[in-house]
Amino acid sequence: MTESSELARTRRSLHGVAELLLAGPQFRTSGRIELRVAGEGFATIAEPALTVDGPRVVTPSGAVDLPGRTYRDVAAEIGVEAGDLADVYSDGPGVRPGETIELDAAALATLLRAFAAGDRALREFAPEETPVLWPEHFDVAITVGQVNYGVSPGDGFLSEPYAYVGPHEPRRGEFWNAPFGAAHPVREVPDLAAFFREGQALAG
Repeated sequence: MTESSELARTRRSLHGVAELLLAGPQFRTSGRIELRVAGEGFATIAEPALTVDGPRVVTPSGAVDLPGRTYRDVAAEIGVEAGDLADVYSDGPGVRPGETIELDAAALATLLRAFAAGDRALREFAPEETPVLWPEHFDVAITVGQVNYGVSPGDGFLSEPYAYVGPHEPRRGEFWNAPFGAAHPVREVPDLAAFFREGQALAG
């Protein structure tokens, strides 16, 4: 299997973990869908208290391995019901509770490092904002003055983690290289906060 297919498969499974095991149960318990980056992983912001730490999900009572198990089985072990958020949004990962979680170690590390780097850069760029890891498109992002800033783990537009600046109103110019604004692979951007600042300046 190629690196790109490992990344895509791992990203889909991890997106499923975010929605079915964290955001879905959180929404049904606390009415919130937002997640947060936590170290080299991510976590809920309200009850139930759950954290993805590498290939495990950590609860107040212990840790459960994710790879090779179904979402339904993991959910039962951590005391939640695996469920999507189709009643909240229509563009999630489409992962079902009976699917098996597939996490390649190298791909998982790439994705989680990108989220961590994005969260740090967003906090440096806009200290007054709190980055949110959204379970719908699975990106860590903020909005400042009608412009979205964030890091995506990859999608149909770009198959690897990328940083983006997305003005609500389209802009023209060399910087704006994507249909939604500007985007560059994380591995090609040495200073993500500087990229966000440049986008802010050019968005006016």
